[in-house]
Amino acid sequence: MGTVTIGVSIAVPEPHGSLLQERRAGFGDAAAHGIPTHITLLPPTEVDGGQLPAIEAHLAEVASAGRPFAMRLSGTGTFRPLSPVVFVQVVEGAEACTWLQKQVRDASGPVARELQFPYHPHVTVAHGIAEEAMDRAFAELADYEAAWPCTGFALYEQGADGIWRRLRDFAFGVSGVPGQGPRKGRGPVRTADRNPGTR
Repeated sequence: MGTVTIGVSIAVPEPHGSLLQERRAGFGDAAAHGIPTHITLLPPTEVDGGQLPAIEAHLAEVASAGRPFAMRLSGTGTFRPLSPVVFVQVVEGAEACTWLQKQVRDASGPVARELQFPYHPHVTVAHGIAEEAMDRAFAELADYEAAWPCTGFALYEQGADGIWRRLRDFAFGVSGVPGQGPRKGRGPVRTADRNPGTR
């Protein structure tokens, strides 16, 4: 089946997602329309296409252990000079995002991998464009605010045309008390394994 490039992320819902995508395009980022506005949980990762069923099963298990949490964006930040990125900051929900991405990349799972940089949840609004345009993105979105209840995440695949398309949504578990009962093949859920969005 060959290799495919996948990613896992939390979609920024409407109307916020389209607004930030249009702003990103307006700053001159040519990739904007091929990348739905999102908060990354697993960065672009090449996998064997035959592994997709196992990956989906793993993500379903991660989602079942999670619970909805409040997400709030506010203001801008940048990774410059380390990386040419300007982003909108995640000011509420960052702990839950950090928990989720660790579960997605769990060493016993099918997409275990190390990250190039320490994980920092964010929404990219400019990447790899002229410094002046990056400065404009940083300034013009400095007062940006958005909030919503995060109820799940999604698996995406990058096409040969460079466009990211959603393959499947994974909704968080909504019943019971987190941390009670075993997860498949991993024994009881430890306190450290619970989604902090529930505490």
